[in-house]
Amino acid sequence: MITSTLILYDMYLLGYDIGSSSIKASLVSADSGEVITSSFSPEKEMEIVSCHSGWAEQDPEIWWKHVINTTQKIIKNRRVDVKKIRAIGISYQMHGLVMIDKNKKILRKSIIWCDSRAVEIGKKAFKQIGSKHCFERYLNSPGNFTASKLKWVKDYEPQIYSKIYKIMLPGDYIAWRMTGKIRTTPEGLSEAILWDFKKNNVALDVLDCFGISHDFIPELAPTFSFQGELTKQAADELGLHPSTPITYRAGDQPNNAFSLGVLNTGEIAATAGTSGVIYGISNRRKCEKKSRVNIFLHVNHTKEDPRYGVLLCINGTAILNSWLKNNLLSFKNEIDYHTMDRIAHKAPIGSDGLIVLPFGNGAERIFENKDIGCQIVNLKFNTHSTAHLLRAVQEGIVFSMKYGLDVMKKMGVKVHLIKAGYANMFLSPVFHQAFSDVTGASLELYDTSGSSGAARAAGYGAGIYKKITDSFIGLKKIKTITPDKENVKKYREVYYNWLNTLNKNL
Repeated sequence: MITSTLILYDMYLLGYDIGSSSIKASLVSADSGEVITSSFSPEKEMEIVSCHSGWAEQDPEIWWKHVINTTQKIIKNRRVDVKKIRAIGISYQMHGLVMIDKNKKILRKSIIWCDSRAVEIGKKAFKQIGSKHCFERYLNSPGNFTASKLKWVKDYEPQIYSKIYKIMLPGDYIAWRMTGKIRTTPEGLSEAILWDFKKNNVALDVLDCFGISHDFIPELAPTFSFQGELTKQAADELGLHPSTPITYRAGDQPNNAFSLGVLNTGEIAATAGTSGVIYGISNRRKCEKKSRVNIFLHVNHTKEDPRYGVLLCINGTAILNSWLKNNLLSFKNEIDYHTMDRIAHKAPIGSDGLIVLPFGNGAERIFENKDIGCQIVNLKFNTHSTAHLLRAVQEGIVFSMKYGLDVMKKMGVKVHLIKAGYANMFLSPVFHQAFSDVTGASLELYDTSGSSGAARAAGYGAGIYKKITDSFIGLKKIKTITPDKENVKKYREVYYNWLNTLNKNL
């Protein structure tokens, strides 16, 4: 609720979501919380370059190009007076690695979140540093995160490594292009496994284990803070007003949780975009001993009042739906996701025994970084149709999230209510009803997005909103989905069969 003393006039907040499929932007009214306009770029999904199996790279210059495009769409759509934009917030794809030299030139394409080339490097470091030390200090193993990716560059691309001046996460890169300031956040470093939770500082032990210079780490800035202002050059490129402050940056999943008002212990957020994520909040510094579920600093974490994000990630969710759309279903006519969902609805719960394991987007943390690939099992030519395949895909994705949620429950995470944005796969009635039926949780869907959440957060970071809860003025709940008792019974056996199939492949 907005406080009675909070009176705002004619102010706007601008938020960006730097994804791996597109760059999104939203302009939000600071006084009403209304999303004035939103845009995205490009029209078709950005390419993920994969030169070798398990690799995933993108050119950061392409991100910046689409930041410019989507910003100009925002301005043209509503003929916005850019002087009234009072703050900018940035949400970004987590775990990516951007490297620049002393001349501020990008040294190579970014190794992004779903790249799995550094799995073995992370495993070796976990043994070398010691599991007890890793779990006490970093609440995770080094795994396949940003620090391990940097070590891969050191080992396999020494000519590039020797030129590094600073490393950045994707959101740090965009903020740097806007402000000229090379900075990162504690929350961001925790995603990179470069944060020491016990010392509340940079994880120097990880850098030392990898033989990486401490100087590569940028200056720290709080998640909500004045992090720089638009340079004239950036403002000219974007079409915005110089000196507009950047007052917030966070990884996409912590930001998604913020956009849903998920800030306190026991609250849970979910997404089902390219990857599928369930993200719960805890005030306990507790880890999962196999690092199948990961712990990061949440956006509102403080030393005095800790908040940790417990993150389950499934790499292959909506990207599987997208693959089906682009490779199997569009060879005759263009088909959209709404039509795909309508077709899926024709098949019964359980898809008449057709099972899909949706793990075709690299190594999965939930399986201790194994890459088992995507599999379609029990396909019968005389029984199954396109409808069965489309439904089995959606059910397989739900089952994979249920599998991870059970790991979180063993950590003490209680699941009664889950919040999600009414977007991506949660737009699908088949998907969101199956999600509630299979998890047994009520599901609240909200009219929000990563970019509008980043805009709201920027308002708090700029001090326009005096309390963090003031940021959620105008946030609208679209619907609540509750488990259907009959469906719950049917899905128990279906999930059991899916789980048996999965276990045979682990």
